[in-house]
Amino acid sequence: DFHYKSLKVNVDLLKIIQLGLSFADEDGNFAKGCPCWQFNFTFNINGDMFAQDSIDLLVGSGISFDDHAARGIDPLRFGELLMVSGLVLDERVKWVSFHSGYDYGYLLKLLTTKELPSDEKSFFETLKLYFPTIYDIKYMTSLCDGHFGGLQKLADALKCQRVGAEHQAGSDSLLTMTTYFALSKAKFLSADGKIDESRYRNELYGYGSNHTVRKGNAHAQMHLSSSSSALSIGNGSNAD
Repeated sequence: DFHYKSLKVNVDLLKIIQLGLSFADEDGNFAKGCPCWQFNFTFNINGDMFAQDSIDLLVGSGISFDDHAARGIDPLRFGELLMVSGLVLDERVKWVSFHSGYDYGYLLKLLTTKELPSDEKSFFETLKLYFPTIYDIKYMTSLCDGHFGGLQKLADALKCQRVGAEHQAGSDSLLTMTTYFALSKAKFLSADGKIDESRYRNELYGYGSNHTVRKGNAHAQMHLSSSSSALSIGNGSNAD
């Protein structure tokens, strides 16, 4: 589990900077009113550990680290509220993300206030507990011919329009949700016209025992500098 060890080392050392959450029903209709939230966490580049290329990317996307240092959200407090929000520990809440091993790593760190489990098997057991139903779009594309690259490239191919700045977690989250439904309806419909999630449910690209693990070192290196997260959430029709 070389790839998991790399994930664990980075998540244990680094802090989450942003989190984007978007909400939609099982048909892809965004929640009324305010379907997207971006959470900006406390982070001080004068004291916290970071990777310079990640900071440069985020600054170029419009993130103000002075504001993060002065007005950022306490991650411990956020984790407490997330725990009782109804968004975790419920299989009816379906989490959608793109290439998301690190995203879930940071979320588990928020929820448990502990370092990640020492081995990959324990990580997946903990992940299943807090996030019983997850969909990784990057894994979905590995089952399709002709889809390669990052989220923006896939979204462009599927004619999904971005709202907001790239690499801002809220904007990435909205695009993740839109892209998921566009891809699933284009490539994963069953004979009855419904989305067949059984082919990709609870799989993470590059981790576990699925066919993407052999993608190897290129996958591991892509994330070594990442410390922000963008996730989307879809609620089933019977969710509260």
